[in-house]
Amino acid sequence: MADEELEALRQQRLAELQAKLQAKHGDPSGDPSQQEAKQREAEIRNTILAQVLDQAARARLSNLALVKPDKAKAVENYLIQMARFGQLAGKVSEQGLIEILEKVSQQTEKKTTVKFNRRKVLDSDEEDDY
Repeated sequence: MADEELEALRQQRLAELQAKLQAKHGDPSGDPSQQEAKQREAEIRNTILAQVLDQAARARLSNLALVKPDKAKAVENYLIQMARFGQLAGKVSEQGLIEILEKVSQQTEKKTTVKFNRRKVLDSDEEDDY
């Protein structure tokens, strides 16, 4: 009986620690309905992308998602938007995906500027000495 109580306490403590860890990291996976909604949305996205992209383009997009997830998400959103409005004629090839990637890269390109703040130094030659 003591072993059962001890095991119950361990399980309870483990659940508390996991809840604290999820709250600390802002992980909303505790709510099953949100988790199911995210899973359904991911399935819908995958089916649309499978219908729109051929195998080589799909592989390139998955490789991009590993390296730059935000850019891959933007390209996926762009492709899904085009598919919904009927702007895609057939499947997008790898070359077509490369063109779309270049277009998205140009739109989201960050331009860096360098600004020099030059400090004015007082020079004794500029002053009038009397």
